Amino acid sequence: MDGVFDQRRYLIPFRSTLLPQIFTDTLVVGAGVAGLRAAEEAARGGEVIVLSKSDLRQTNTAWAQGGVAAALAPGDSAESHAADTLTAGAGLCDEPAVRLLCEQGPERLHEILSWGLRLDRDATGGLDAGREGGHSASRVFHAGGDATGAELSRCMAERVRTLQNVRLFERCFLLDLVTPSDEPGSPVLGAITHHSRYGLQMIWARTTILASGGAGVLFRETTNPPSATADGLAAAYRAGARLADMAFVQFHPTVLYLPGAARSLITEAVRGEGALLLDAAGRRFMPEVHELAELAPRDVVTRAIVRQIARQGGQHVWLDCRHLHGFAERFPGIAALLARFDIDPAKDLVPVHPAAHYTIGGVRTDLRCRTGVPGLLAVGEASCTGIHGANRLASNSLLEGLVFGRIAGEEAASAARAGENGPRHARIVSDIPPSRQGELDLEDVRSSLRSAMWRNAGIERSGERLRDAIEMFDFWARYTLDKVFDDPEGWETQNMLLVGALVARSAEWREESRGCHTRTDRREAIDEYALHDCWRRGEGEPEREPVAAGAGAAR
Repeated sequence: MDGVFDQRRYLIPFRSTLLPQIFTDTLVVGAGVAGLRAAEEAARGGEVIVLSKSDLRQTNTAWAQGGVAAALAPGDSAESHAADTLTAGAGLCDEPAVRLLCEQGPERLHEILSWGLRLDRDATGGLDAGREGGHSASRVFHAGGDATGAELSRCMAERVRTLQNVRLFERCFLLDLVTPSDEPGSPVLGAITHHSRYGLQMIWARTTILASGGAGVLFRETTNPPSATADGLAAAYRAGARLADMAFVQFHPTVLYLPGAARSLITEAVRGEGALLLDAAGRRFMPEVHELAELAPRDVVTRAIVRQIARQGGQHVWLDCRHLHGFAERFPGIAALLARFDIDPAKDLVPVHPAAHYTIGGVRTDLRCRTGVPGLLAVGEASCTGIHGANRLASNSLLEGLVFGRIAGEEAASAARAGENGPRHARIVSDIPPSRQGELDLEDVRSSLRSAMWRNAGIERSGERLRDAIEMFDFWARYTLDKVFDDPEGWETQNMLLVGALVARSAEWREESRGCHTRTDRREAIDEYALHDCWRRGEGEPEREPVAAGAGAAR
């Protein structure tokens, strides 16, 4: 990507020496499961600061209804879990990363259980294993039926808050990762941040771990919290990191669809318990689409719903839970949500529609979470380890946060123990000339951006519509990216423009259909695109990186 998107290194003008200075061994950007697990491990080697853009209840982890997958049940195995993950990934998974995840997953889950994680139990007191789409075995574990993420967030937050050398900065916005120069390979030395109370701050760190989550708010319809505006991805790109596989955005098939209401997730576990999808005439349609019917991989179910709606008209399909016994006890959060709209799942059909859910692409890393930019690691939804390939297998994301969060923390702790002096810092000057362009209404740009992404770069795409989106982004960028804003709304909009353009460009470049990337003008997967497309600031074309194959995972 080139042009106006690559002209801006920092979002605001500043002089590093004139701002309040904070020093730490490790800076963790993000307080979801990946960030908190990384912080817990990094604290074994030195001081840690964790930035949370909002409070801990507004992370993607805290909002996650689905479970955490691990091969713990009798008869299941890491090999089977890996095989299901590779199948869902449609030829784009890096096999060593997949095997590492599946092999280390059970140990990480047992570890957090020992820290007080409260997972659902069966009648015998054992862990209650459920099944979700794409899994060949029951290996998905939930808490409170539909509150796994909230429970995982609670457990990890309580663990981290007990550590004396970890400081948590809530309502602290990452503006940019700082480097001593704009040259390729320049190391990340920390970040410039904006705290809701203390204003601008320079935080210098030996190691910065990016765990900032995804970019769901790019789309008009999304399950993500309002904070998921791609800030970490944009900051990493400006700092010289590669962003890979940005075309792949997973859409969740079943989101409550009521005019004027927020798009609230109806977890896949409901279909795992036997809920059925019905068309406008009350007829099941998924058995005709896939052998797993309602439990097919998410991209398959999502496309089937969209096509069913297009075929019959209307705005949604129906989720039938009427035959499920004990729904309110199994899914208390969803039952309470439906009750607010006078929907009784024991008697009523639930209107559902897909929505943007998970950003599969992200900052490209190796198996040790290293990004290729010295001093910068990435983990969780903000990263692209190659685990998810072209389509994430259900409930692998929370597990990824636990497994790779620990690895990122180990790397940071090792760097802290090896260092002889304090965190490096430098005199950094950001000068931004006054804008010569007219102004666009910021709220209108944001709303139009999200609508354009949903319409042109959403569930089904075409080259023509993607090129239209790219032209719109270029226009908005000329009048928005050259401005200096002094509040998060402006910075978020600039970040959304940058990352939205990367998603559209990656999707336009990838002239095939694979996983959750569907091109109506290129219906088949093409061997030429069985690789990772990696985008770096200042380079107009992506670097093509082969998919990693291999029988074993690096330890």
